[in-house]
Amino acid sequence: MVVLQKGILFLCTGNSCRSQMAEGFAKKMLPKNMEIFSAGLEPKGVHPMAIKVMQEVGIDISQQRSKNISEVPIDKIDLVVTLCGDAAERCPIFPGKVKRIHWELEDPAKAQGSQEEIIKIFRKVREIIKSYMENEKWFDSLKIN
Repeated sequence: MVVLQKGILFLCTGNSCRSQMAEGFAKKMLPKNMEIFSAGLEPKGVHPMAIKVMQEVGIDISQQRSKNISEVPIDKIDLVVTLCGDAAERCPIFPGKVKRIHWELEDPAKAQGSQEEIIKIFRKVREIIKSYMENEKWFDSLKIN
């Protein structure tokens, strides 16, 4: 096994919540030499509640921006993590040995209810992403054959 040398792309449909939070966790938790990207198939802008719930755990994603997958330097990607079924189904083919894994997460941007009910869903998704990032199996994904 070889440890990834290039980077990771977190991909979802809107690049407003899930992939932005995953990018924030990865930048904090992974080695600094690892390039971390997030993108969407139909970018919507970073959701203010995603910024808020990440600040609650000491991670500032306020300077991140929503990007289209076409803006990602594909040649710098070793691993693509899709965060919703739509992204997994529509994910483009990457050249070379690009590993893909999938984390199915609900879209907090679609949450309805009171502000408190909505922020609870953002926090829940944040904690699920954090648990994936802390899981030892995640680190196995950082290796390729």
